[in-house]
This record gives sequence, structure tokens and C-alpha cells, in this order.
Amino acid sequence: MSAALSRGLCRALTRQAAPSSLLLGGHGRAAPGPWFAAVMTLKTSAPLRAEPKKKKKVDPRRDHMLKERMKKKLKKMEKVAPEFIPLEDLITPTKCLDETRERIAPRLSFGESEGRALLLKEWCRYKQEQHMAEVQAVELALEAQREALEELKLESEELYLAALKPDPLLFPFTREGPAYTPPKSKYEAPDGKYIDITKVYTQ
Repeated sequence: MSAALSRGLCRALTRQAAPSSLLLGGHGRAAPGPWFAAVMTLKTSAPLRAEPKKKKKVDPRRDHMLKERMKKKLKKMEKVAPEFIPLEDLITPTKCLDETRERIAPRLSFGESEGRALLLKEWCRYKQEQHMAEVQAVELALEAQREALEELKLESEELYLAALKPDPLLFPFTREGPAYTPPKSKYEAPDGKYIDITKVYTQ
């Protein structure tokens, strides 16, 4: 079909070229036109036909077995509990758990150990007396305040209510909060030098 098409094109082009006086040769025959050489150079090749690939036959029993295996593997994976990523910040290093002393405690004489024990007992007795004195002073102050408020309530109800209000000038405290300022456009933040030792865990 391609060869017949090329012959038909050649004939049509040669017929369209009129045999004018400029194109006539010495024998009166029409000289070939400018399209003649281009048409003669056309070549056709035989059509290539390819056979479609045959599909491999799949054994339905084998396919079913593969699906069953996949289902069993998925069930096993669902039964296993997910592993949690350990937080190293909350784990005490083993070297800190070692309770062995590196230095040997010096041996004290009997008199020195008895003196330290008596000094410790005396210090505990002194701190206990100091604590009891502080507690007694607070109790006396609260009792005196309660009696004074009761006497003030009998004298004037307004003064009693005013005395119950908190005094803002008792503990003067002033502060200035952080002011909102726009960021600097040309500010270059300093880059600190650090070594990234973050561990990546994959499940």
C-alpha cells in the first residue's frame, strides 16, 4: 500500500509541472520539475508487526496461599505491642547507680566519735528549742490579733471591715513587664556551636 501511495504522488507531481518553453529540452521532451528529485528519494519500509506479550498464567491456589500468608503476618504484627522509644533524659546512667565509695572513710578514735555524737545531739536540741519559740511567738501574735479585731468590731463595724482588707503597701512590689517591640529586620542571630547527638529510632 505504501509503494502504491508513493507512485501516485510521483505521478500527480509530474502532471502538475506544465511543460513550458523554459523546461523543454533539445528533443522537445519535458524536463523533470523541481519536485521530481524529492519525490524519487522517498523510501518506504515494510511495516513491523509485533505480537503482544502473553500473560503468565497464575495458579489460583498459589495466589490464595500468598494472600493467606500475608493475612497471618498482619495478624502477628497486630498482636505485638508497639515498642516505646526510650527517653534518655529520664534514664539514670549506670555509673551513677554504683554505690561503691572511691575514697575510704578515715577511722575516728572513740573520743572523737563520742564528741561528734554529743555535738549533734546538742545541735538538734538547740534547733528544736528555736522552732518551738518561733511557733509560740506566732501563736501569741495571732491570739493578740484576734482579740484586737473583736474589740474593734465592738467599737466600729466600718473599721473592722477595713482592717480585714489586705494592705497593698505592707509589702511594696513593683514590676515592669516585657514590652512588645517589633523584631529588628537586619538582626543576625548568633549561631551557637553545638554537636547534635540526637539518636533516631526507627520501628
